[in-house]
Amino acid sequence: MADDIERLATLVDVVRQLRSPQGCPWDREQTHASLRATLLEEAYEVLEAIDEKSIVKLREELGDVLLQVLMQALIADEAGEFTLGDVADAVREKLVRRHPHVFGSTVVSGSDEVVRNWEALKAVEYGRESALDGVQRSMPALQWAWSLQRRAANVGFDWRDVEGALDKVREELDELRQAPTPEAREAEFGDLLFTMVNVARKLGINPEDALRGTTGRFEARFRMMEQQARADGRALRDLPIEDLDQYWEAAKRNQ
Repeated sequence: MADDIERLATLVDVVRQLRSPQGCPWDREQTHASLRATLLEEAYEVLEAIDEKSIVKLREELGDVLLQVLMQALIADEAGEFTLGDVADAVREKLVRRHPHVFGSTVVSGSDEVVRNWEALKAVEYGRESALDGVQRSMPALQWAWSLQRRAANVGFDWRDVEGALDKVREELDELRQAPTPEAREAEFGDLLFTMVNVARKLGINPEDALRGTTGRFEARFRMMEQQARADGRALRDLPIEDLDQYWEAAKRNQ
């Protein structure tokens, strides 16, 4: 542990030097706002490393996220807003406060009760009036829907089982088929997606992760289609759908 702390301190010194008058012009120009997009990009690269099960890449990408945290903290320190130590204190105090079953006398039956207690403690801390308060609208739409549904479920507004959600999917699909206008079709499609998120949640699936996985598989298979077609001296754009289907099925078998 002492070795890790020393290595982190060395990294902090490097970041400070980058931000110093003798440091890097680009690093000195950065602000909280200018680093926003970079932080988001680095977070997604961490997710990609996890999806790829690449420990080497995960170590690298976590380092990039850590750099973002250090940069933000140092920018705040320079402005007299807060320090890196303040950040550490805040998260430490939060962890202790929200884990009374570890650092106090509260007894829990399992992880589900831990989550409910966590949300209840947050509601008290932030003075939340709604069970949905605190869910960020800036999240990707599927993640936003999943988070809102989890909050609603915490107060009992939920399907009894996945079959109820699946029945609702069938209902929403019928309504989409019958929608008479583009506006109505968009609304019904949204309802269908929202209900599918409910199905995923009842099955213990994160819909954002599920869609990322499917999209990744589609990309890999489509690239295999392109490669095989080129090897056959053909271009996908020139092929009938029957031949495209054959290439697709071959890609699925080889993946």
